[in-house]
Amino acid sequence: MPTRIRLQRKGKKNQPFYHVVVADGRAPRDGKFIEKLGTYNPTTNPATIEIDFDRALYWVKVGAQPSETVRSILSTKGVMLKYHLIRGVDKGALTMEQVEAKFAAWLNEKSAKIDAVKKDKELSKRELNKKRLEEERKVSEVRAQELAKKKAKELAGEEAAPETSEEPTETQE
Repeated sequence: MPTRIRLQRKGKKNQPFYHVVVADGRAPRDGKFIEKLGTYNPTTNPATIEIDFDRALYWVKVGAQPSETVRSILSTKGVMLKYHLIRGVDKGALTMEQVEAKFAAWLNEKSAKIDAVKKDKELSKRELNKKRLEEERKVSEVRAQELAKKKAKELAGEEAAPETSEEPTETQE
């Protein structure tokens, strides 16, 4: 009986939401399952993933095969890395202290990357707003200059017209 870790679709039409479940490989996609490990919501940005880390690690250890998407999700959360490191302990290449240290370092690095991406998004939004405002200012300055030129021409034309009409009358007298 092959066990699989896979997604079980929930949610409305065009609004997918998934449960990450452990199920018999022969069971239908949305059918009977052994255990629910968490949820996955791809509609949010970034996707929301909630996984019971210890239970997911247990099922990977006992041989449950994750689907490609679930493998990606588990890798994102660090389950597959931890499993890989634990296999190194079983082979004698690492100690549990080294595994914990490497995993903690990976978690810190991952959280730093996530924070950097969030800050970049925030800054990019601010920068886009600044650029848009600058462009609007430039456009309004250009319009103001054009209006000022038109007014100056109109004033010059009004002043020039009476002067030219006055000069010939003076010379005619």
